[in-house]
Amino acid sequence: MSLPQHGATVRLPGEIVTLTSSMEKMNLAIMSSILLVISAAHAFQYSELAQYVDSHQEEYVEALRDWVAIESDSSNVLKRPDLHRMMEMTAEKLRLMGGTVELVDIGEQELPDGQTLALPKVVTAQFGTDPNKHTVCVYGHVDVQPAKLEDGWATDPYNLTDINGNLYGRGASDNKAPVLAWIHAVGAYQALNMELPVNVKFVIEGMEETGSNGLDAMILAQRDTFFSDVDYIIVSDCGWLSRRPALTYGTRGNCYFFAEVEGPKQDLHSGVYGGTVIEPMTDLIGILDTLINPSGKILIPGIREAVAPLSDEEWRMYQDIEFDIENYRNKIGVGQLMYTNKVDLLAHMWRYPTVSIHGIEGAFSDPGTKTVIPAKVTAKFSIRQVPDMDPAMVKKQVTDYLQSVFAKRKSPNRLKVTMVIGAKPWLANTQHPLYEAGKAAVKRVFDLDPDLIREGGTIPIARTFQDVTGKSLIMMPIGGFDDGLHSQNEKMSRYNYIEGTKLFIAYLNEVSKIARTSV
Repeated sequence: MSLPQHGATVRLPGEIVTLTSSMEKMNLAIMSSILLVISAAHAFQYSELAQYVDSHQEEYVEALRDWVAIESDSSNVLKRPDLHRMMEMTAEKLRLMGGTVELVDIGEQELPDGQTLALPKVVTAQFGTDPNKHTVCVYGHVDVQPAKLEDGWATDPYNLTDINGNLYGRGASDNKAPVLAWIHAVGAYQALNMELPVNVKFVIEGMEETGSNGLDAMILAQRDTFFSDVDYIIVSDCGWLSRRPALTYGTRGNCYFFAEVEGPKQDLHSGVYGGTVIEPMTDLIGILDTLINPSGKILIPGIREAVAPLSDEEWRMYQDIEFDIENYRNKIGVGQLMYTNKVDLLAHMWRYPTVSIHGIEGAFSDPGTKTVIPAKVTAKFSIRQVPDMDPAMVKKQVTDYLQSVFAKRKSPNRLKVTMVIGAKPWLANTQHPLYEAGKAAVKRVFDLDPDLIREGGTIPIARTFQDVTGKSLIMMPIGGFDDGLHSQNEKMSRYNYIEGTKLFIAYLNEVSKIARTSV
C-alpha cells in the first residue's frame, strides 16, 4: 500500500483530512514570528514619534507664539496686510518641510462702500504622491476673531502667554494650534526618516471667521485637480465637550435673516412726533416677539415639523456622553438652563433648531439718552438648521410668516425680510471606517474611548467639501471644552496641543489601514 503524498487529501467516512507536513508547520511559525516582529516594530515607531513630540514641545509652543503674534483678523480690513503675511508664513513653513505648496488666488472682496479688497490666498500643500496609499486632506484656517486688551483680556491677546499650562492668545485654539499640530505631526515622521503612512494634503484659508469668502468656488474649481485623488477630509476646527477626547460627527447649519422695518423719511423727535406716528421700532419688536415663545418653542409654521425625529440609538449615545450640566451652567454664568436633563439639553444644543435674536441696527445704543424715533430699524436673527431642514424652504417659511404677522398689524410702515446666510447642517455616519480609525487613535494616545458628539455651531465648509468632492469627512478636535473660542482669554492647553499632535500622528497610521473600498 502506498502512502499519501505530502499535502494530499485523505477521505475517511464523513470527513476530509488534509495532511500537513512538519515543514509547513515550521513555515507558519516563522511567518507568525515575522508578523509579530513587524507589529512590534510598528508599536515602537509610534513610541519613538511620541517621544520626539515630547522632546520638541518648546519648539511647538514657540511656533504657536509666532503665529499668534500676527493679528490675522479677517473682519478688519485694516488688518488685511497682517492676514496676507499670515498666509505667507503658513506657506513658507510648509515649503521648508519639502511640501509642494501653492498660494491660490481666490479673487477680491467687495466692501459695503463699493470698494474691492484682495482676499487672502488659500494655502494648499501636498506631502507624498504614492498611488498605493490613501490620501487625506486636512482643512484649517489661520484667521482670527477681533481681540483687544481693553475688551477684558487678562493678557495681551497677541502675545502668547503660558499660565499654569494654558497658552493664552487670540487664535490659539481657533484654529492656529490645531493647524500647527497637523503640520508638526507630518514633520515628526519626516524628522525620524519615517515614511508617511498616507499622502497628506493641506487646505488652509484666511477668511473662515467671516464666512470663508471665495473658498467654495476654489474647491469647486479644483475638484478635478487638487482634490481628485483625495480619499478623506479631516477638519480640526472644533472642541471637546468635556475633559474626555471626542470625535465630532455633526454640526448645525444656519439661516441668518435681516428684518427691516422702514417708516418716516428721517429720524423723528419723540417729544414732537411721539403719539402721532406708528413707530418702526414698535412694529419690529412686535413681530420679533412672534418668532419664539419663552420656553424655546419656535412659532414659525413648518420649522419644527421638518426636524428628523430623535432615534432610540441617538438617545442612548447622548446618555453615554460625559457631560456635567452644573459645570456647564456655572461656566456660562446663568441661574437656570432651558432643560435640566442631560439628554434634552444636548439634543437642543446639537440636533434641534433654535431662534436667536442678535441685535437691532438703527436703534440708539450708545451710552446716555437720546429721545429719538428711528426711521428705519433692522433686526438681525438666525435659525440654526438641523436634518431634515432645507434653508430654501426655511427662507420661504420665515418670510411668509413675518409678512403675515406684519399685515395683521395694519401698519403703514414697510417690512423687508432678507436671508443673508443659508448654510446647511452636516452629519456623518459614526460607523464609517474614518470614525473607527479615530476611535483607535484616541484609544492609543489617551487610553480612553472618545465621546461621539455634535456641534451646535456651523462649519459651512464641511458640507461644501462633502457635497463637492463626494468624499467622507471627519471632525477630529483637540481643543478643550473651556478654551473660550471667540471670547476673552482664549487659550489652548499645552496638554491638548502636545497630545493632540500625537493623536494626529496616530490617526494617519490608523487611516492607512482602511480598506481601499471605503469611500
